[in-house]
This record gives sequence, C-alpha cells and structure tokens, in this order.
Amino acid sequence: MALSEGTVVRVNGPVVEATGMDGATMLELVEVGSERLPGEVVALEGGVATVQVYEYTGGLGPGARVRPRGEPLAAELGPGLLGGVFDGMLRRLHGAEDFLAPGARPATLPRDRRVPFEPGTAAGGDVAPGAVLGTVAETRALEHRVLVPPGTAGRLEWLAERGEYGVDDTIAVVGGAEVSLAQRWPVRRPRPFVRRLPVTAPLVTGQRVLDLFYPIGRGSSGAVPGGFGTGKTVLLQQIAKWCDADVIVYVGCGERGNEMADVLVELSELEDPVTGESLLGRTVLVANTSNMPVLAREASIHTGVTVAEYFRDMGYDVVLIADSTSRWAEALREVASRTGQLPAEEGYPAGLASELASFYERAAAVETLGGGEGSVTILGAVSPPGGDMSEPVSAHTRRFVRCSWSLDRDLAYARHYPAVSWRQSWSRDAEVIAEWHFLQRDSGWQERRERALSLLAEADRLEAVAQLVGAASLPASERLVLLAARLLRAGVLQQSALSPTDSYSPPEKQSALLALVLAVHDRCRRLHERGVAIERIEAADLSDVVHARDATPVDGAGEVDGIRERVLAGLEELE
Repeated sequence: MALSEGTVVRVNGPVVEATGMDGATMLELVEVGSERLPGEVVALEGGVATVQVYEYTGGLGPGARVRPRGEPLAAELGPGLLGGVFDGMLRRLHGAEDFLAPGARPATLPRDRRVPFEPGTAAGGDVAPGAVLGTVAETRALEHRVLVPPGTAGRLEWLAERGEYGVDDTIAVVGGAEVSLAQRWPVRRPRPFVRRLPVTAPLVTGQRVLDLFYPIGRGSSGAVPGGFGTGKTVLLQQIAKWCDADVIVYVGCGERGNEMADVLVELSELEDPVTGESLLGRTVLVANTSNMPVLAREASIHTGVTVAEYFRDMGYDVVLIADSTSRWAEALREVASRTGQLPAEEGYPAGLASELASFYERAAAVETLGGGEGSVTILGAVSPPGGDMSEPVSAHTRRFVRCSWSLDRDLAYARHYPAVSWRQSWSRDAEVIAEWHFLQRDSGWQERRERALSLLAEADRLEAVAQLVGAASLPASERLVLLAARLLRAGVLQQSALSPTDSYSPPEKQSALLALVLAVHDRCRRLHERGVAIERIEAADLSDVVHARDATPVDGAGEVDGIRERVLAGLEELE
C-alpha cells in the first residue's frame, strides 16, 4: 500500500505542520521538501501531523511535500562503527564534506570497504536470536561478532564461507530470511535481552576519588553535575581514556565544536594499553555540537545508547558518555514549546522526568539473547545554569542514577583536579563494590573508605570552627584530623591528568596511597598519646606522602608501601 504524501501548512523553526498524511504514525520518519530533509512525526491531531525536522529549515514554506518513509528513526549497525565519527542521526562525518548539504545522507557504514568474515558455526542446525554466526576482525582491539538479529530464528540454511564481504552482502540465510553484516534498529526501542543481572563488579575508572570513595558498577548509571568551568568534560575524557570497558560510545550532545575536536585528537593520539594502537580503535564518537541542528541533539542520545546496546549484545562491557544531558533537555524544551505543550518547571516539558528515566533505564548488566553477558554503563554530564543543583534536570537525574559525582566550583578554582566534592557526591553501588573487593582479598577496603570519608567530613566541620578561633586554638586531636584531611586531599583525592604516572591509578596503587595516609594519621596520633607535642608533629616533613602518587610508577603499589615504611620510621624519630 502506497503511503500518502502530505503538504506543509506551517513552519515554526524546526517544527513543521502538514496535512493530508493519512496513515502516518507517531515517531515515523519522513522527508520534507524538495531537499528531502529528514524529520520525525511527534504529534497527530485532527488530520494535522506535527514533524520535528533534524536539519535547518531555511527556505522551507507552505506547499512543500512531506513524504513518509514507513519506518521509525533507525540506526544502521555493523562493522565500521569503531573509530568512526557520526552525527546525531548516525550519519558518518569522517571523510564527509566540511558541511553536509541539506538532506545529505552519507552512509553510516562504508560501502567501499570489504571486511574479512570468519564463519563461527556450520549450516544445517537451528539458531536463535543472538547466536554468533561468525566474526569480523575489525580492529586489533575488538572482535566484531556477527549475530542473528532479534526477531530472526529458525534453520541456518546457508552460511557464507571464509572471505571478504561488504556490509550489504548476504552472509547467511536463517529460516528463509537473509542476514547481512549490517542491520537496522529503531533508536528509541531498547534492544532485547534475556534478563537483567545484578551489578557485581566495579567499572575501574583509574580516578582515585571515584574508585575509592564513589565507585560505580558495570551496568550501572552515574551523573556528573557541575557548573561551568568545573571540569566535567576533562573528567569524562579521562574516564573514556582509562576505564576498563571494552567499548566507549562518546556522545557530544550540544558541546562546543572545539571540545569535540580535542576529544577526537586525544583519543586518536592516546595509546590503548591492551593493543598498543590508537584508543580511537575501540571508540564510537557521536558528535552533535552546538552549531548543529538542535533537534538532532534530541535524537543523538538515543542513537548513542542503541550503538552501546549493539556491542553489549556481543558480550562486551560498554560505557556510554553523554556530555551533556542538560543540553539534551534544552532540546526537549524547545520541541515542547514549539509544539504547544503545557510547560512545567522552568519551561521544561512535563515528561522530562520520564525521558530521563527511560534514558538511564537502558543502563544494565544483562544476559544476552545469545546466552553471554554484557553491560552498558551510562555516565551523563549535567550542566545546571549558574551551578543551581535544584533545577529540574539535576533534581530529576539524581532520582534515577546510582551514583553522583558532583563537581565543586571552589575546588576547581583552587586547581584541585578532579574537583569532585566529597560533601555532595554519593554512590549507591559502594556496598556491592565492597563485597567485590572482599572477594579480591582486600577485606579492609570498606573500612578504609568509611574512615577516610569520616575524616574528611570531620575536617570540614573543624575548618569552619578554625576560621573563627584559629587552628592553634583547637585541641590536638582535632588538629591531627585537619592534618590527615590535608594529606588525603593532596595525596589521594588530587590527581594530575597531565602526569604520565598519575593520570591513571590502578586499584592496587589507589589502596596503597589511601593506606599510606591512614597509617601516617595513626602513627601521629600514637606519637601524641606518648607525649610528642602537636607542634612537632605538624612541623614534620610529610612531603613524601603527598608526592607518592606522582613519584611512583603507575604499577607502583610496592613502592608506595616502601614510602610508607620510610615515613613511619621517620616519624618515630620525633620521640
């Protein structure tokens, strides 16, 4: 049945109203005007279809034709995603013109490239959705597993032999259906899995303040709220570089173009510690910068999650970084205002909380259709206007994530990196991660974490008193707390993103540095109990404690233990 074309009757910025589209459905993809601008149906009322157009609508007017595509907005998935740069609709930008022409449709996957396919089974048996048909050696960093698509099952009637194929070539026939290397999936529909799995292991980020105090599990979700200039993008870039995920999907949602360019350059120059090649080889970059059409920004989040779920279904651990969800919410607000929706708090649509919930809900550790295990961990930056953490996006986000790494403006201006506030940050995964450390034979991890957080909280209270009466007026026990907190901040929490030995810190070195500071605090307390004056303890040279993080190699947990013994021995000489 032929789909009926509609006619534009009203243009309101990126929102178009059209009549005559009998049979149109919600969220159906359409083409608008002579340039076939891509759009999506967002409302149907009284024979009028409201379409949000994903490109600039200058020159578009009443009378233009609207052609339905008969399908929702979908992403093309297959070999060729890794190392690529795409826009919010997953159109390939790498190798394209400086500016895409209106209505341009550069292919997501390169059509002129043939990839080596290695069959992983034999024809003749029955296969279910998610079964591995074969593999493609796409990069040295990752083996691309070709799966039976969801919704396809039956007898494997034919399977291609070993050789090189294009992404559109048929490599199998399952139950009468042809299967190629590429497949399409609607971006707003979560990909299916067998069941959710409990979070049992941490995502190691290499950033001490996160892994030690506010850990996040694989398959969990987290937010990074912070005002302008507090270091959200730098922190997320560090996580993208160093976390132990198999695949990184980085969505630049409304970010400045120069920042996205920096991300691309750094990922291409940074060496992957596993393969020795460019880290970009295991990264998919979705760039929808602030100078691109605003409504494509709204789609970019869903596109990024769909790509992440695609690699999850292969059995990989994927991290999705969305920078930032606040600018995504601004796109939702613009759509809502132009379609006449009743505004809620600060002009955001009433469904903002539901939209955020559906996004973070797609983070999960799962049993895949093929019987394996994979995960998607979602990290979203939040940029509240004026640093107001009570605004709707920040408030709703905290309801749906498992951890929050709040960035503090005062710490950022004091050049304390990462500027993660120990007063406002929290993690609901900490108890589970403590069990994981216990099973890894680090039974003291939870006790050290709780003790360090207690010292930091007590020091914050005492510093407010010290500003009134002076630190010298405090009892010796409280001055020792202030000393320990200073060592914690400078020797553990602070981390240099530019240092080759401190940019990344493995769990063993993290634990050793925290144990060093706590051991020094214990020794200082015992020295005071044995009669050593607090002034002598405060005057002791503890610079080795502060510099241990940078003066030891990345895998230098043993060297940190040696520094601890040396510092403790030096403190004993104070008696």
